[in-house]
Amino acid sequence: MREEIATFLANDVKDPRILGLVTVTGVDITRDLRHARVFVSVLGSESQRSATFEGLDNVATHLRGRVGRALRLRVAPEIKFVNDESVAHAAHIEQLLAQVRQDLPAAEGSDTPDTKPQDEDRSDG
Repeated sequence: MREEIATFLANDVKDPRILGLVTVTGVDITRDLRHARVFVSVLGSESQRSATFEGLDNVATHLRGRVGRALRLRVAPEIKFVNDESVAHAAHIEQLLAQVRQDLPAAEGSDTPDTKPQDEDRSDG
């Protein structure tokens, strides 16, 4: 089902609000196959994301019929698109790790141990 939805969104969707920045990350289907939550990651600004979700909601009924025919289901599931933040979250973590890697060599070069030399010539009196 995920592949069918992703193919439709990549190749066949005609709604101009749905840009090429939509990635289908997963699908949860109820046991009775009546409802499907499609997790999508949408890159772009907040206004682009909201417009994309409006477009996705608009094509959901058409997509429902297509999925039902492609998978030969007696009853096609009702499709609800859900925002998946995992891709954006992973990108943010990767950005933070890159920043740490960049700062690490500079920090290693400036770190000198703060030790005082031992006074070995001490004489006890």
